[in-house]
Amino acid sequence: MNDQIARMLPVLTEIFDGLAIQSAHASPPAALEMLRAAGATVQQEETARFNGLAELGGARREVVRLGLQLPADTILFCDFDRALHWAEYHPDELRAIASELAAHDFTVLGRTARAFASHPAVQCHTELIINNVFARCGGKTWDITAAARGMSRRAAEAILAGCPEASIGTDMAWPLFLLKGGDLSVAYRETEGLEFETADRFPDEIAAAGGREQWLDQLDDDPAQWSFRLDLARIEVAAAEPYAQRP
Repeated sequence: MNDQIARMLPVLTEIFDGLAIQSAHASPPAALEMLRAAGATVQQEETARFNGLAELGGARREVVRLGLQLPADTILFCDFDRALHWAEYHPDELRAIASELAAHDFTVLGRTARAFASHPAVQCHTELIINNVFARCGGKTWDITAAARGMSRRAAEAILAGCPEASIGTDMAWPLFLLKGGDLSVAYRETEGLEFETADRFPDEIAAAGGREQWLDQLDDDPAQWSFRLDLARIEVAAAEPYAQRP
């Protein structure tokens, strides 16, 4: 990933006024040094306390707090590996998105049909469960599982103050919390740039498998991948329960 960071940091710093990074405890020091040298605000976890699906929401809340320390009025919340891929393969779209986010307090950034289908089947099938539950609870047929959001300072502060979800279920809980609140504008935007990015980090494995499609087949053939993704879906769906309308 270090090579991609070196290539894409100039693109990201040109598009955005500032970068705030919540780094895992085990992140490579060389990558963090590159980010700091480019002017990014980097906060590295001192322990692995946010490791695991049930705790990931804590790290996400931390990076929102970190983003609020920057002077910008709007935050683009996005996994860093996705942001790197977006900047490399769809930079014009990323620029357009960055310029549009101020139009709403909160924007769920999802994927076009093509971008969604670029993911392995194990991811597509299980994320459809999550998106279907969101549609049932929130009344919106949105793709919420790309984990990218635009948010105003008001929306970010409202989430930190009123939505305590501590798991990866923030994908579900944050938009439902704001939709149910009704005080802030919530929108949706499909993107191409949130296509499957994980392959960027595994060129050797893809070559060993005989190509990208063969590598994806290996993922889909692995029961452990299905177990992980089904557990993720269970956590995301459980995060909708506080916002469900019950008879």
